[in-house]
Amino acid sequence: MDTISIFEELAKIPSPSLYEENVAKKIMEYTYNNGINAYFDDYKNVIIKIPANCEGKKPLLLSAHMDVVGNLSPVNICYSNDKKIIKTDGTRTLGADDKAGVAVALNLAIYLAKNPDVKHGGLEIVLTRDEETTMTGIKNVKFEELESENVLVLDSDSLGNFEIAGAGYTIIDLEVNAKLGGHSGNDIQDKKRYNAAKLIADLVSRLPNGVFKVENGFTITSCNLGSIVAGATDIGIERILEMENVEKPYSKTLISKCANNIINTSAYAQYSLRSSVKKYEEKLISKFQKEINKFNKKYGEYANAKITIKTHLLPFEKSLNQEMSNIAKIVGKKIDLNVKVQSFHAGAETHIYANKTNKFDIKFKPVLVGVANIDSMHSPNESMEVESLKKGFEFIREIFLEYNK
Repeated sequence: MDTISIFEELAKIPSPSLYEENVAKKIMEYTYNNGINAYFDDYKNVIIKIPANCEGKKPLLLSAHMDVVGNLSPVNICYSNDKKIIKTDGTRTLGADDKAGVAVALNLAIYLAKNPDVKHGGLEIVLTRDEETTMTGIKNVKFEELESENVLVLDSDSLGNFEIAGAGYTIIDLEVNAKLGGHSGNDIQDKKRYNAAKLIADLVSRLPNGVFKVENGFTITSCNLGSIVAGATDIGIERILEMENVEKPYSKTLISKCANNIINTSAYAQYSLRSSVKKYEEKLISKFQKEINKFNKKYGEYANAKITIKTHLLPFEKSLNQEMSNIAKIVGKKIDLNVKVQSFHAGAETHIYANKTNKFDIKFKPVLVGVANIDSMHSPNESMEVESLKKGFEFIREIFLEYNK
């Protein structure tokens, strides 16, 4: 079977996060029918291993995830009139993220099973669960049982993307507390009664927001103010919870139920910070801390600000060893594919690999790779270019062959 046929069979099976068992069974059926060694690990990830048949060569690991954004409703596959685009009937997601990657990895295993004369150092494939929500699948992989050092995570949305660094994700919580509250009428003249809502607004206006560092045209480090909460008293929230029908937008409804005649004593804000280079993240955090220190010095005993920093996802930093990038460029010229070696400003399973070691206690060197052109992923309008997936399989196959020269 070709990659498109495999993809179509897998895509027809609904597999939202933590409901991947049916698509996993289909994958195991493919491996069994082709004499390929595969098994479920303790978390029901699928692990495929094709042993080396040539001494002195190194194994290569391919990784993709089996879950998709969506639900358990039927997946009705459709094609455009010219057969160049594959999509659904518009009622749900297609799931090309990441069944395109799964199909390519699985078809390479089948290719090697059917071509035993191809000399190689081994192929390992990890197909995970639950990537789209909390990444519990990859977090439960037994990395100490994997022998590969180089990892191709087949999960980018554009064919030819070869992404060698990815931003980590850090959450910054700010809290402002004022010592004295009061009545907005009777106490408003007391200059020692600072309003925490106003204070946090002033503080946020002085803090960094947006792009912080760019290299070679790509954003390396940024931060984003996600939310500010002030004046949403417990009583106001309780009123919302008691309502049978809450009108949207919920935030506007919340404001209408909260008191506006108080001088607020507490306020909160939360930022997301993304960086693929740790030193730039540290510099950005230092700017936050500097403003917090200035704030606390200014308001002394009457108000204070506190910052809490939590690492959500460690960065995937660029490796000094660019062996795989060089191979990808060679293959790109060979098959007439524009290979884009770059960084990306989001999270993926690459980040987990980059901070783990293999069976030999060697740190993994992952790359995020695009094996198809996917449009509007995670939406009912999601679609994929058919020829791009065919080219994506050729790209990965030729990388594997070049790697084993």
